[in-house]
Amino acid sequence: MLSFFFNPKSVAVIGASSNPEKLGFAVLRNLIESGYSKIGKVYPINPKDTEIAGLTAYKSVTEVPEPIDMAVIVIPYPYVPDALRTCGEKGIKGVVIISAGFREAGREGVEREREVIRIAKEYNIRIIGPNVLGILDTFTPINASFAADSPPQGPIAITSQSGALGTAILDWASAGSMGLSKFVSLGNKADVNEVDLLKEWGNDENTNVILMYIEELSAGQEFLNEAKKVSKIKPVVAIKSGVTQSGARAVSSHTGSLAGSEQAYHAAFQQAGVIRADSMEELFDMAIAFGYQPELKGKNIAIITNAGGPGILATDALERAGLSLARFENATIQTLEQTLPDAASAANPVDVLGDAFADRYKFALDTVAKDPNVDGLIVVLTPQAMTEIPETALAVTEKAKEIDKPILTCFMGDKRVSEGIKILTENNIPNYPFPNRAAHAFKAMAEYQEILNRPEQVFENFEADKQTVRNLFDKVRGEGRYSIGDSEARDVLTAYGLRIPQSELAETPADAVEMANKIGYPIVLKIASPDILHKTDVGGVKVGIQNDEQLRDAYELMVYRARRYLPEARIWGCLVQEMIPSGNLEVLVGVNRDPQFGPLVTFGLGGIYVETLKDVTFRIAPFSKLEAETMLDEIRSKALLNGVRGAPPVDKAAIVDTLLRIGQLVQDFPEILELDINPLTTFTKGQGAIAIDMRLVLAKEPEIGG
Repeated sequence: MLSFFFNPKSVAVIGASSNPEKLGFAVLRNLIESGYSKIGKVYPINPKDTEIAGLTAYKSVTEVPEPIDMAVIVIPYPYVPDALRTCGEKGIKGVVIISAGFREAGREGVEREREVIRIAKEYNIRIIGPNVLGILDTFTPINASFAADSPPQGPIAITSQSGALGTAILDWASAGSMGLSKFVSLGNKADVNEVDLLKEWGNDENTNVILMYIEELSAGQEFLNEAKKVSKIKPVVAIKSGVTQSGARAVSSHTGSLAGSEQAYHAAFQQAGVIRADSMEELFDMAIAFGYQPELKGKNIAIITNAGGPGILATDALERAGLSLARFENATIQTLEQTLPDAASAANPVDVLGDAFADRYKFALDTVAKDPNVDGLIVVLTPQAMTEIPETALAVTEKAKEIDKPILTCFMGDKRVSEGIKILTENNIPNYPFPNRAAHAFKAMAEYQEILNRPEQVFENFEADKQTVRNLFDKVRGEGRYSIGDSEARDVLTAYGLRIPQSELAETPADAVEMANKIGYPIVLKIASPDILHKTDVGGVKVGIQNDEQLRDAYELMVYRARRYLPEARIWGCLVQEMIPSGNLEVLVGVNRDPQFGPLVTFGLGGIYVETLKDVTFRIAPFSKLEAETMLDEIRSKALLNGVRGAPPVDKAAIVDTLLRIGQLVQDFPEILELDINPLTTFTKGQGAIAIDMRLVLAKEPEIGG
């Protein structure tokens, strides 16, 4: 629990100052002006002053006669370790380190931060920071930051890794568009991170929605697990920066953090039930919808407008967002037709016409909101000569109080609609300047309903010959190798119940002929070498060999080419392999170990298509059977799996089974850094799948953790 940060009985400001140009002045001022000094005790700490802002100042926290719950450190970085040590001696539970000059400042800063972490662990202190804007809780109330203003009270909790962005967020909220419950600037995250805040805010009765600006998640698996729990209680909306190559470099230079792959974050948010915003605009649009409106129970939306064009724009935006126009009951249409002018539209979208006064909007709202087929409403208004803007806004707010359906508005314009927007905002009705933004907000609300309705995940557990895999990995590593080619990787897949072609290792052409006659022509011949993973690059694969003579020639040529192009490579011989009939669909199953989240399992079209089309999807292991089935529906070429132009559907159950078994394998052996099965040849429904070619790359240590 982090209650000593958000509801402390006393706070010390180490570095408090009477100089308005100092951060210590701003933090102390905010603590006092937020109203905290009326409910808790504030202790300025400054070795040179005896009184600051009318409060008794102390040279050190150890001189304060009463207990202190939280301290805010606002002093130059060289003095932070000693100040933190005195906090530990005083028994302070939580410390916010606003001071910069740590990990974000380079190698020396990293060492300074490590010292701070050591001290905190020694004294069992929880730290927010360093390098932060500060924290606040509008319900306590407390503002322990150097932000210029305190935001209004509201249901939205925000955490930001960037302090500078945090100041913009707080300023935007202070303008009155969004009320906050809590705000935390995380900075370098030496201790407290997003996982801690999810645990704290998940059951916070003052918070309806949690927003996160994320640059990196060092505790990726913990975040995924905790977000799964919290997203079932309230919406979690995140924006992730550093998703491009250039952006990732910027993250590293800004915070000293290691940016994870975009694919891993996408998969993690999806699996955890975190709704992702692509921009700050989207983040705030979603926030006010989730924060102030009831749940959207379905995807059927009604539009009420006084202008045809904006109504059509709203319709298009809803369809693009995957939502639907509600189909009104006949009674609804009849009621609308009886009262609205003849030129008006009683179908959805309901066009009340440009000469509509507020009473016509009110009638349409009353009628449409009662329709059982309507899950949510968008009210569009353009400022025409007859439009009663404030009165219409009041009609919307009155209806919103009566019904348990979300209402979003789109009062379009600026000067003339400003009074109406003010009324809507004061009554917690989200207003968006354009219809597409309202539609995107509803899309997020519909996505959250799907998250709430997800069944509990059930993880498969397969019997596997782990000892065979362990023995192979130990043998390979003992030889100083970390790459495992097809001839050895086959044993790993077999140990986990995957089907592979019949094959044997031939050390001579004569051995190859004997084995081929046992397997049966046609056969495939592959070079067998621990040093040649990409066999086709050296002519190390020959398919469709029909007889003994072709096989001897192919064997000798293959070994010759391998020794010529890679003279240092160890050649074990050639793999004689059963040839799988052509015409079957080839897919890819792969794994890459992400530094934040662990094993990232990939699925997509295989063979040559994976490089050209890049039609792939991802999940972080472990994942359920339902998640694996969903992966098959996410690729653009999913129609090929279902059969096209008379081709029968492939055995999708076999692909799902393969994905789950590989997911278990890479959890059982976290030293697997990379794994590729390409292709996995799939047969028709009920006939299974077979792994044709595979390779593995191991970490240098036996275990690296997830």
